[in-house]
Amino acid sequence: MTTPADLKGRTAVVTGASSGIGRAIAEALGAAGAHVFLSGRTESALRESVARIVATDGKAELRVGNVRETGEIQALIDHAVAQTGRLDIMVNNAGLSHPEAIMDGTPKKWKDMFETNVLALLEGCQASVKAMRACGATGHVVNISSVAAQRPDSGVYGSTKHAVNAISNTLRKELADDPIQVVTIMPGAIATNFARNFDTDVLTGLIGMSGFDIKVGDGERIPDEVLEAAQTALSEVLATPEDVADAVLYAVSQPARVHISEIVVRPNKDLDL
Repeated sequence: MTTPADLKGRTAVVTGASSGIGRAIAEALGAAGAHVFLSGRTESALRESVARIVATDGKAELRVGNVRETGEIQALIDHAVAQTGRLDIMVNNAGLSHPEAIMDGTPKKWKDMFETNVLALLEGCQASVKAMRACGATGHVVNISSVAAQRPDSGVYGSTKHAVNAISNTLRKELADDPIQVVTIMPGAIATNFARNFDTDVLTGLIGMSGFDIKVGDGERIPDEVLEAAQTALSEVLATPEDVADAVLYAVSQPARVHISEIVVRPNKDLDL
């Protein structure tokens, strides 16, 4: 970014902020002056992010919870508004991927993806817009989608991101007369814990390229140092969470007359493990 964002006086909520893209977005918003409320399932990681934001004279609070539980996002937003009196930025980032072929998938995994990627995002959109209207905010609803939404054959996970784009486009039209903008961010390949549910061969290849000799079981959290090393070794084919955070900062710091509706953030080359 050529001009640092100044978000002082604004309140932001970020879901899925325990790691990866969500963590980077939350810390970037906090560094820019926003009072950030971080939501996720890993309390220790959330506390570390809050500490980093506070260390830069920022303001941040955490809430441990699962966005798949109906009412969790509403409670998160209600808490943020109760503490600050407003809501200006809502980042619907929480996401889940089980990238198996349709014939290898299970209804449980499909249900988890749709509840996290679509239904929770819908709740976040609706609840945040109501909060922004109530306080008269010139707000931003930021929905984290994926480049998978640009492909017609991107599987069950991709179908959830097609839904995210459709929801974003529809909400953008519904809010045409409101001072609330809807921003869709579509990241490409990025080294985050999002990869923990990838095919074993792909995950092994990613870890191997990081230079670490460790084994990570199906669904287990990948150590930050492994992800950072993999991103460094594969910088041409893996973007960083901070790259996505920069895109979010750019979108939410524009003047009200400018609406950044969609941004694609992808590495220079396609990843081919």
